[in-house]
Amino acid sequence: MKRNLFLILFVFCSLTVLPQQVPQFSQNMFNKLANNPAFAGSRDAISTTVLQRSQYMGFEGGPTTLNLSVDAPISLLHGGVGLNIIQDQIGEVELSTLDIKGSYAYTTELGSGQLAIGLSFGIVQTGIDITNLRIEQQNDQAVPAASSSGSVFDLGGGLYYNSEDVYMGLSSTHLAEPTIETDDGDIPLERHYFLIAGYYYYLNPNLSLNPSIYLKSDGATSQLDINSNVIYDNKIWGGLSYRHAENLSEGGPELAILTGMNITSDLKFGIAYDIVLSSIGNNSLEFMLGYDFKIKTDKDPTRYKNPRFL
Repeated sequence: MKRNLFLILFVFCSLTVLPQQVPQFSQNMFNKLANNPAFAGSRDAISTTVLQRSQYMGFEGGPTTLNLSVDAPISLLHGGVGLNIIQDQIGEVELSTLDIKGSYAYTTELGSGQLAIGLSFGIVQTGIDITNLRIEQQNDQAVPAASSSGSVFDLGGGLYYNSEDVYMGLSSTHLAEPTIETDDGDIPLERHYFLIAGYYYYLNPNLSLNPSIYLKSDGATSQLDINSNVIYDNKIWGGLSYRHAENLSEGGPELAILTGMNITSDLKFGIAYDIVLSSIGNNSLEFMLGYDFKIKTDKDPTRYKNPRFL
């Protein structure tokens, strides 16, 4: 009974702080489109990526997140287009959020690399479903009498620069700070800011080091991921990531073990295992699968089209 009460409290606390929450991934170097529309079309391929994250394993009703992204360059549009879908679900009282965004990025050459300016647009839908609760839980005054949902139009924007050895992105979501209206009250979406940057350093012809950072903030609290991957022969990688969060509800601090491989030149697979260093104690597991459909062109590929993670 205590466990069920704690679960209900956890879910409704999550609903209360929803405006401060953004999807959390440890393999952030693989899903840049999730928070930055300017990444769309930055590779000479139709790129697809799927990430699935199970947060706080062993805790019944722990958050699960699924992210699907597809993007491709379109020469007629002088840039690229993309589609990003994120679904979050929390708890036995199913609090779910569905975020569907289309993206367009205008790309221009800048120095030895390329700079893109992007815009995303779509809907954010939030709902709560109490049908899986037992009768005594449904009669609890803290639980809504019925399921409810709401949606709102949303905008995002960003900048993204990449060259042969460097990438950097700056972006923002919920630009207009819209409000989702539901039967149980309004949920304002606060503007969030993201910074991602990485560098490839070649230790020898077959071995390279890829340090990177990922910062997200709502202007009041921030979370910083410091990552480093060692890549062998452009096929196998492994590394560590340290996450520091000012707000303990984000789940930090955490240490993540990263590993993966390019199964073929087009197909890649990665795993991240997060070790929670706080009192929460339950760890997280994340899977990534990516596939690139090559686009044949007559022009020679530019040297800043890095095939590894960009």
